[in-house]
Formats: sequence, C-alpha cells, structure tokens
Amino acid sequence: MERNINLTVNPLTDPDGEVRGGLVVLEDISQEKRMKATMYRYMNPKVAEQVMSLGDDALQVGERKHVSILFADIRGYTALTEELEAPEVVALLNEYFGTMVEAVFNHEGTLDKFIGDALMAVFGAPLPLSNHAWMAIQSALEMRQRLVVFNACRSDDMKIKIGIGISSGEVVSGNIGSQRRMDYTVIGNGVDISSRLEGLTKYYGSGDRHGCDIIFSEDTLQLLSPEHRDQIHFRELDRIRVKGKHRPLTIYELLGDRSISLTATTRDFLEWYSQGRIAYNQGQFADALVAFQNAHQLCPQDQVTRIHIERIRGYLVSPPTQWDGVHTMTTK
Repeated sequence: MERNINLTVNPLTDPDGEVRGGLVVLEDISQEKRMKATMYRYMNPKVAEQVMSLGDDALQVGERKHVSILFADIRGYTALTEELEAPEVVALLNEYFGTMVEAVFNHEGTLDKFIGDALMAVFGAPLPLSNHAWMAIQSALEMRQRLVVFNACRSDDMKIKIGIGISSGEVVSGNIGSQRRMDYTVIGNGVDISSRLEGLTKYYGSGDRHGCDIIFSEDTLQLLSPEHRDQIHFRELDRIRVKGKHRPLTIYELLGDRSISLTATTRDFLEWYSQGRIAYNQGQFADALVAFQNAHQLCPQDQVTRIHIERIRGYLVSPPTQWDGVHTMTTK
C-alpha cells in the first residue's frame, strides 16, 4: 500500500549543547489518515472505521436514506453572551458543544454541522441505523442530562437553556458543496421539519421553566417500537401545519425517561391535559376548556395549556366553520 510520510530529524543534545545523536520522526500523512482524522470529528471512532472500510467513494455518491435529524439551539444566546468578551464566548461555546457532541456520538449519530450556536446531528447516515429514531430520542435525553451538569457550576444568569427538535424521514445524503469546499451532509424535508420543531420550543415553552425543551414529530413516533415507547414519558402537544408546508403534523413533547417516576400531581395534570386534547381534537370546545382549566390549576406555569385555553376561548366566541384540529403556524 502506497503511503505519504513526513520525515523529520531532530538533534539530541546533552546539557552542554553537544550533539549526541538524532531523533527520526516518520509521520503518516496519507489520504487514509487525513480522512480518518476528519471523520473522527463528525462521528465516533467505531462508525468512522465502518465507513472507512467501505472505500474511498463511500461518501461521494449521493443516496436516499431514511434517517432521523436532531437540531439543538441555545435559547437567548445574544442576551447570554453580550456581556462576555470574545475569548469567553468562544470558550463557552467550545465547552458546550464538546459535551453535546458526545451525546450524539454515544448513540451512533453523526455531527452534520454547527450553525452559529446550533448543531445538527443525523442518525442513520452515512451508515444505515435500524433504530435511528430511538437513537435520536436517547441522544436528546442525554443532552438534557449533560446540560444539567454543564450548568451546575454556573450562576443563574449564565445558565444555558436549549431547544431540541427531532424529525424522521427520507433525505438525500452525500458530499455537497463547491469545488473549493465540500462537506458530507443531508438535505430534505425532514431536515427542514426538525429545524422548525426546534424553533417551536420557544412557542410552546415559557420563560419561567425549562419545559417543552424537546419536541419530536409523529414521523419519529411511528418509528419507535412499542417497547421503546413504553420507556419514555411524552405527551401530544398539538396538530399543526408549519409555515410553508401543507401536510398537517402531530407533534409531541419528550418529557423524560420512565426510569424517573412522575409525581402524583404531574400524573393528574397529564390526565386532565390528555382529556383536553381529545375533546379539542373532536371540536368539543366547552369540554376541552374545562379539562384544560383543571390541568392549568395543577400546573399554572405550563405554557401549552395556556395556549389551548386562549385558542378555545376564541373558538367559543367565533366557532370555526370546518374543524380538523389543525393549527396553522404563521411564523417559523
């Protein structure tokens, strides 16, 4: 096998400065090593080795793949960093991204790109992953746990909050770019949807709690096995039509892992909330209002409940002529 190397000879001297010998350093700079070093930045070593074994053209050819995409973004980044010096901002982001990327790699995800203070990860590309939806869910839960540790030593005004959006679907993957620069990435509707869902955590969350920080789509839920569904707490948030899209989409909030028990109050809250959603979807607005008001009494800070109560009061005054339970978003 042909390899390229750098040859360096360094003199070895004694304390008096006399040359007593030499140190010969051979550095492998072959394309294989450079490619491996690059891939280790975007995926864990196990996945990188598997991709390398497929040959040099493994990432060059465009392919259609079924994947799950995760977007994570820092909330209030500008306000958080405006008082920091440039070196402090860089140090903060490097530390934050360092721990978040580990949460991606630990579940066989690929770091697609950093976008300012956001990151995009893909599960199921470049290598297929049969349980990519579950891996994305697990990665999001680990990100939440890592954020708690990250914030533990920070003052309240410097604690980071994030929003995460997850969606699943078919994408086109491959090296995309110009002759000067090309990167392996994925493009498609699933990418756009996951980005929109990440943005919606601002709408469904609220300023006085860390709630509704992870939203995932019905396409992701449908790919979870019954066994995996039983391992997480989640609730239906809404049925929406995101701006610029025609197909309605049911979205869900990832509440947590079932290894962590819910309090009796939280269980009662979710029961009333679920009853409200059922009545709301059926257009039974009076019954829905009662259920959501009961839920609100148990958890007054829940923004999602307040959103439903406000909508329903409007519908009771001016009933919709046709009702399909879908709320059309007017902003991204």
